[in-house]
Amino acid sequence: MRLHEIVFTDAKPVDGYGPGFFRIGGQVINGPVVAGPMGTQTWGGFEDAEMLLELAEHIDVLFVGTGADIAHLPDALHQRLTEAGIAAETMSSPAACRTYNVLLSEGRRIALAVLPV
Repeated sequence: MRLHEIVFTDAKPVDGYGPGFFRIGGQVINGPVVAGPMGTQTWGGFEDAEMLLELAEHIDVLFVGTGADIAHLPDALHQRLTEAGIAAETMSSPAACRTYNVLLSEGRRIALAVLPV
């Protein structure tokens, strides 16, 4: 059996989501959300790059949920994330939440930035 050391952070799993909200670690948050090793916070959406850039030294991958359907990140945001060394994986918000939960349970260095469905 192979054992891995898990470093616990303030990251909480996504418990659920619905029209306009997310439930993360038992807390209901309306609107866009960022969750990860620094905790869970409301997010200003694609225009709020600063919050995402603060994650650079704490994560390897950022999962970006673009709502009910997959969409591309705005070019300016994608460029700023790339320059900061953040690998952004874009997908629908439901897929981003599921992927985040699986990798969080494995102790990975990840974060989630999602728009509501």
